[in-house]
Amino acid sequence: MSNEIKKLVIDLSKPKGKREQYIALTQEEIANIQIRVEEAEAKLLVDEAEAQDKADAKASGVAKLSALGLSDAEIAAITGA
Repeated sequence: MSNEIKKLVIDLSKPKGKREQYIALTQEEIANIQIRVEEAEAKLLVDEAEAQDKADAKASGVAKLSALGLSDAEIAAITGA
């Protein structure tokens, strides 16, 4: 089994049974895929950090409302939770 990365190309102008063809990816295509993967991973990290910051801010806000003497029901009513 080879480690060569291939793509499936389907040519609908050809008759059935001869439409599918596996073609090896070029080094440029592989590099572009790697760049897109790295960009997606970086975006995922940013999104996760933003979600954590939002959750931390919400928890801090709830704690402050609780410290002011609001009940859990009142806090839920205010925050929509």
